[in-house]
Amino acid sequence: MHRLRRFCLVLVLGCCIAAIQAAEVPLAADHPQRYTVVKGDTLWDIAARFLKNPWDWPKIWKANPQIKNPHWIYPGDVLVLQFDNGRPYLTLQRGNPPPGVEKLEPAIRERPVTQAIPTIPYEAVRQFLTTPKVVSREELETAPYIISLADNRLIGGSGDTLYVRRFPKNAAEGSYTVFRPDDAIRDPETEEILGYNALYVADSHLRQRGDPAVLEVDRSVREILVGDRLLPVGTAQLALDYYPQPAPKSVRGHIVKVLDGVSQIGQYALVVIDRGTHDGLQKGHVLKVWRHGVKVLDNLERRASEWVTLPDEEEGWVMVFRPFERVSYGIVMKATRAIHLGDLVTAPDA
Repeated sequence: MHRLRRFCLVLVLGCCIAAIQAAEVPLAADHPQRYTVVKGDTLWDIAARFLKNPWDWPKIWKANPQIKNPHWIYPGDVLVLQFDNGRPYLTLQRGNPPPGVEKLEPAIRERPVTQAIPTIPYEAVRQFLTTPKVVSREELETAPYIISLADNRLIGGSGDTLYVRRFPKNAAEGSYTVFRPDDAIRDPETEEILGYNALYVADSHLRQRGDPAVLEVDRSVREILVGDRLLPVGTAQLALDYYPQPAPKSVRGHIVKVLDGVSQIGQYALVVIDRGTHDGLQKGHVLKVWRHGVKVLDNLERRASEWVTLPDEEEGWVMVFRPFERVSYGIVMKATRAIHLGDLVTAPDA
């Protein structure tokens, strides 16, 4: 998956967080003493240069008192690792921005957010932040549905008219997402259905209330079919404050699906985890990925053969970027080896 070229996400860094002992925040073996931020960096990448565990970044952050607002980091800024009685801390020095970027006084700090360094690759997750992607059985059963297309066509696309039933009489004017129920997402241990993947089909807007209501398609990425459902587009802003932190120790789940048609699960792959807000997961929570230990047959000793389970093996880290009630979307931030469907996820220090 390609690296992002534009940036919109920022990490809200705590000001003046006291430095703590190095034993509590292990540094990376080959950490630099200083680093100049460049275009193409993410805050996770930068943190990994200094720290063994990138989510520990806020713990060693110490604001430069000369900078009024250190919450945003930009290309050209310099991060310096220093020690106070053996305790590590990082300070930020405002540097020269790249050509074409206006340099402002520290007290003003009004550079556009789009020029700030993001926590995770924005382009990788953008399409999964605004449209509904996981729906419950109740939402499926109550969502408005397309009963017919213009001129009784079998399929529709951009610019077409949709006739929709079960549309609320007092529905607000605005945008509506057309989606198609996809496969069920199940807990691999209990087989319980946690939700249904909502396959994004199109964007539309309400043209006329009624039964049926009339909507017009603004944009489509798949053929629109009779029976497709609709949901209002959320008005919430995109999350701009991912704050990496360890997931609760009680969380223990699995990778149950890969998003966006990707077959290989490596860095920046998007996955579905079978745990959500119901289990204590929130955006920014970091999970460690493990491959279940395989069983091997021991028949070398002079006794009856027996099956032995090898230890689980660490494979990487996943950060939650959009939690739902029973499942969560995550992005693979690090993959030390190939990650697979069914792999275990736990809190980093579990």
